[in-house]
Amino acid sequence: MHDERRRIEERVERVHNQRVKPAVYAATVPLEVEAWQAPGEPVSFEEAAAAAYEPFAMDTPWGPPWGTTWFRMRGRVPAEWAGRRVEAVIDLGFVGDWPGNQAEALVHRTDGTPLKAVNPLNQYVPIGNPATGGESVDYLVEAASNPDILAGDFAAPTPLGDVLTAGDRPLYTFRRADLAVLDEQVWHLDLDLQVLRGLMVHLAEHEPRRHEIMHALDRAMDTLDLDDVSGSAAAVREVLAPVLARPAHASAHTISGVGHAHIDSAWLWPIRETKRKTSRTFSNVTALADEYEDFVFACSQAQQYEWVRDNYPHVWARIQESVKKGQWVPVGGMWVESDGNLPGGEAIARQFVHGKRFFLEHFGVETRGVWLPDSFGYNAAYPQLAKLAGNDWFLTQKISWNQTNKFPHHTFWWEGIDGTRIFTHFPPVDTYNARFSGEEMDRAVRNYSEKGGGTRSLAPFGWGDGGGGPTREIMERARRLADLEGSPKVVVEHPDVFFAKAREEYPDAPVWVGELYLELHRATYTTQARTKQGNRRSEHRLREAELWATTAALHAPGYAYPYDRLDRLWKTVLLHQFHDILPGSSIAWVHREAEAEYARVAGELEALTAEAVAALGAGATRVFNTSPYDRAEVLRTSAGAPAYVEVPANGTAPLAAPTVGSPQPVTVTGLTLDNGLVRVELAADGTLSSVRDLRADREVLAGPGNLLRLHTDLPNYWDAWDIDKHYKNRFTDLLDPDSVTVVEDDPLLGALRVTRSFGKGSTLTQTITLRAGSPRVDIETDLDWHEAEKILKAAFPVDVRAPHSSAEIQFGHVQRPTHTNTSWEAARFEVSGHRWVHVGEPGYGVAVLNDSTYGHDVSRTVREDGGTTTTVALSLVRAPRIPDPEADQGRHRFTYSLLPGATIADAVAEGYALNLPLRVAESAGAAEPVVSVDGDGVTVEAVKLADDRSGDVVVRLYESRGGRARGVLRAGFPLAGAEVTDLLERPLEEEEAAAVPGDGTVEVTLRPFQILTLRLRRGA
Repeated sequence: MHDERRRIEERVERVHNQRVKPAVYAATVPLEVEAWQAPGEPVSFEEAAAAAYEPFAMDTPWGPPWGTTWFRMRGRVPAEWAGRRVEAVIDLGFVGDWPGNQAEALVHRTDGTPLKAVNPLNQYVPIGNPATGGESVDYLVEAASNPDILAGDFAAPTPLGDVLTAGDRPLYTFRRADLAVLDEQVWHLDLDLQVLRGLMVHLAEHEPRRHEIMHALDRAMDTLDLDDVSGSAAAVREVLAPVLARPAHASAHTISGVGHAHIDSAWLWPIRETKRKTSRTFSNVTALADEYEDFVFACSQAQQYEWVRDNYPHVWARIQESVKKGQWVPVGGMWVESDGNLPGGEAIARQFVHGKRFFLEHFGVETRGVWLPDSFGYNAAYPQLAKLAGNDWFLTQKISWNQTNKFPHHTFWWEGIDGTRIFTHFPPVDTYNARFSGEEMDRAVRNYSEKGGGTRSLAPFGWGDGGGGPTREIMERARRLADLEGSPKVVVEHPDVFFAKAREEYPDAPVWVGELYLELHRATYTTQARTKQGNRRSEHRLREAELWATTAALHAPGYAYPYDRLDRLWKTVLLHQFHDILPGSSIAWVHREAEAEYARVAGELEALTAEAVAALGAGATRVFNTSPYDRAEVLRTSAGAPAYVEVPANGTAPLAAPTVGSPQPVTVTGLTLDNGLVRVELAADGTLSSVRDLRADREVLAGPGNLLRLHTDLPNYWDAWDIDKHYKNRFTDLLDPDSVTVVEDDPLLGALRVTRSFGKGSTLTQTITLRAGSPRVDIETDLDWHEAEKILKAAFPVDVRAPHSSAEIQFGHVQRPTHTNTSWEAARFEVSGHRWVHVGEPGYGVAVLNDSTYGHDVSRTVREDGGTTTTVALSLVRAPRIPDPEADQGRHRFTYSLLPGATIADAVAEGYALNLPLRVAESAGAAEPVVSVDGDGVTVEAVKLADDRSGDVVVRLYESRGGRARGVLRAGFPLAGAEVTDLLERPLEEEEAAAVPGDGTVEVTLRPFQILTLRLRRGA
């Protein structure tokens, strides 16, 4: 047989695209269209319905950036269309090949009921099958003219990312608004051709099945009447029926498809637009569920459900009905799909608490899995947190984006830092927007790394981010691929069902231990520093507010614990932990609003905490310590004078200089600070020339400390997201200060100040402070930043031979090698940490602490004298220009610290101290802390009243050093009983009730990094 592949394949492609596809709609008549441009922000349906509309013609430009245009569309179904499938087809002037992040619209009936959205690949609105014809159509269509922010493919910055800078030039040209007859035979023929062509071209050329399909398609083209596609479509489909009926091989891979619409809660659009995106997509989904009984749709992010509930009650009611039918599946159990690295441990716990509770309350559904397809890496505390929230499985996809190393598993057990394991899956289709194309089906099978152990994978399908979600065309392709030779078998089913089957067939799946590090998007630990600082400080302010509100509720008669206010504030913070807000990868509008929200949250929490403290009664000036560790340190009073105080963990003490135990005073000699514990010398260039640990009699530094280095920072792609290794090759050290002066010379506190100007008009002031009684060297920084495509780092080369670094993460810490023996280690050239990074050798260690910085790198070199220099470099601020051209520009204030001679325990305690400043207030205080703990390594993370408003006290503890710990918890109130609970404060069946002896204490035993939640019942 002659090789005619090229002729046949090109023939099929042309006929399909140029003849079959255009014939899907057999007849059309235009709708009459009128338009009204809403002024400013979106308006209600009622306001739009009452507006004055003007005639609008097709091919007319419309839609300024971020605008809303309402269209009134009227028409009448022709009588001759009676009994045929009639639809409205609307093309707003869609652009590009990305079905999200551009124009989209929601179609309403005249009574305000939303019908369905209009999206680039989902342009129809079903009218039905009119019995007689002549039916009238009358719609109000709310159209959003959102700009395509990444249309330039990262070529240049754009002002379109903020309504304040976007201008008002129309972005789109309206193309079509018709009533049309869907020719169902042609439509199905189009889908037959899509599936067979996709399968054919991805089968190997030596496969007989490829040639069988090819020749069947050739015969089908012979059957097709090019002058009458509609009339011949049925006959063509009969020719293709045999090749579509051939069953899949018995050993064919099985793909479990689940409908999905990944909608970023903010990204290249503001939060207000996400509220509308969800309503549009969810309208589509519920409409599709009515059309396809076998359709299953998985949807996460309780916040998005709440938006729809509050703003679109008709859509909300349809969701509730779909959930009852089992077609709509709440998943994930988190308030939003948060970033996987940056939120604090308690914040991730609350993501689960608020998310799972929402689904239980509104749907009676206990979600069983964590659904995080798009976060930028996943911390090693997740397995334990997920299990403590009642989850059995974990799903993500983003690790397939790795820049260097291919992750070795698709189905595996993920083991966290405490030893907890959770069954985990990465879809080998490598997308969370699958459409069941031939390319995707081929990729899923080729990619799947568990061959021989497992036989199935999962594929989330549907267009995300405003693309409208799953479509009927995707469902039709899934049906054709259910049992088709040469293809994996596709079954649409609940993700819980997939995970149960996958675990049953592959119980001994391999184990991955530790963090799931994404070898990409490493700059998300640093970009938009003010957003990150707002999150960090909000988390700590929430901790503070809950502790003192609990204290007041226990000790202040008449004080009412602010359940609702705290709930609302927590949800605001949780929302802004979304994986494109907190990482800094959103447009300017998003971060402008985030900073304003954090300021509002700070104000509310300050007021709430002040109310709780005031409720404790009037009295002498007292100091309040929110840290879980006792404090003995110098603070500044409201008058600005330094004072030395000793305050118990989670407790208070009077502001008075102690008569016993006063520390050795600080001396300031030239540019040298000395407090008897450490001696700090500042060089003329403003760097630390020496930090000598007087207790250990050793020099800490192996080179200039606090060396500020300005690097060129232009990644290959994804400016706000990425930092590529070549940034290290070009830099300028900031060694020419404007001034170096002494600014504080007090027995309790000495401080030196360095000012610098550099670059494109940036200025920096750093105050290096040493306090009596503490080896911690604080570097308070005030930066006015005006650079572009740069990153500023602060390096501390220390004289220790550290085989690994330890960085705090949620409820513990992770160790990372300081060498680069393998490509896996070399790829971790930028990593994340929370309040501290520790490096050490046996017998001696050093910690670098921070109050709002996450990104850092740790490297080591061997000196000519044989010693080893281990360098910790903090990433302070960046200056990407896409998608926000002004990212990080302006004022930043933050503190980082060097802690010589530090153990891990010291790093933990001082990390809390730096991030939880002592509070001074006029108050009677409380007799004793709500809870106190005796036992090394047992750390209190949260103290609050139970969410069920029973008055019980909930305490969350964890082991913070990485070893076994025993301790005794003592309640500062009459204790009637205690029980171990999950994160949602429900009793853990496998745990025995905690014993409470007569002295009101609870003994606790923790494995390394174990999290323990105790519910304490109050006695009389």
